[in-house]
Amino acid sequence: MTILTQELRDKILSYVPKYPNKRAVTLPALHIVHDALRHVPHEAIVEIAELLELHPSEVYDTMTFYEFFKGEGERLGKTRLWICRGLACMLRGAYELIEQAEQYLGIRCGQTTPDGQVTLEFAECIGACDGAPACLRNDVHVMNMNVEKLNNLLRELKNL
Repeated sequence: MTILTQELRDKILSYVPKYPNKRAVTLPALHIVHDALRHVPHEAIVEIAELLELHPSEVYDTMTFYEFFKGEGERLGKTRLWICRGLACMLRGAYELIEQAEQYLGIRCGQTTPDGQVTLEFAECIGACDGAPACLRNDVHVMNMNVEKLNNLLRELKNL
């Protein structure tokens, strides 16, 4: 069974001319597949490897080096909420926010709500120290978080 649609294959191959070699397209290819499928199944790793003329272990090594990607059986929720716990955020209440989010959603960091709406994760740094504590809602920074703002965000996410 083929996992990668022709559209995904074409999108991956469109990166080849932009990089010095096919191996360098591994990371963009993983992002493309991950964004489309909300995880990277084993079969997709094999297909990416074939497309880029690599061994599947090379693609797998790249995928597992970055904690961003979810593999087989780890599908992301509709929304991925990262709470930064870098130094600036930690000093301004990130751990309290993580505890509040876990309690509100009924899950631990690294898990997805049973309804598939939210995956809660912590990050070591999301590069938003000037707005600490900060979160990342999919690809959008949410700055200067506090418990009230977090509760409003969580309510909104649960009602999507």
